[in-house]
Amino acid sequence: MKSRTLLESFNYAFEGILYALKTQRNMRLHFVATVAVLLGSLVLKIKKADFLILILTIAFVVVAEMINTAIEATIDLITKEYHPLAAVAKNVAAGAVLVAATIALVVGYLTFFPVMDPMVPRVINMLQQTPAYLALIALFLTVIAVIAGKSLLKRGTPMQGGMPSGHAALSSAAATAISLISHHGLITMLAAFLVFLVAESRVEKEIHSWPEVLAGGLIGFLLTLLVFQIMV
Repeated sequence: MKSRTLLESFNYAFEGILYALKTQRNMRLHFVATVAVLLGSLVLKIKKADFLILILTIAFVVVAEMINTAIEATIDLITKEYHPLAAVAKNVAAGAVLVAATIALVVGYLTFFPVMDPMVPRVINMLQQTPAYLALIALFLTVIAVIAGKSLLKRGTPMQGGMPSGHAALSSAAATAISLISHHGLITMLAAFLVFLVAESRVEKEIHSWPEVLAGGLIGFLLTLLVFQIMV
């Protein structure tokens, strides 16, 4: 077998990295997280020792993900049929990535928390005085309420159909927040009209019934009103 030159070895190595980035969603997520962590380290001026630990942890996660990809490719090359040992190999490799990612989260928390902790009260206080913060809370609670309702009634999926209508709930919550923030009659009427259009479209497409969209609209309205009454 012909020996590889140093340049060829580097080329093959980079091809492996590019293959993992192109084909593995988790690898792309790791890449995005790496960029975010490095930028955060620069902004928060992390100490050199902590920065070195972050780099090593990132490398640990990336290497684990690439080994997992290599194991999966090797098993798929050997057999296309299900085999218990093949499943064990894939599961163990995936477990190794999970362990590495968990360790990375712990390291990230221990590194960034002491720096960010003094900033948290100021940020929260600033957000609490912002109407957008209240609107986001209302929308988040509406999503939880819709999913909980569908789970209890066992009708539809979290994203489509069933009681109550998620689209109607979110549009109603958004319209209510717009109305409470703007304090303008015309804007309130336009927001309510948009809610009606959303509800009507769900009924027309036979995804929801009128009771389902009315229930969703009521949930969004009441939760948003409650949030603004409590927080303001």
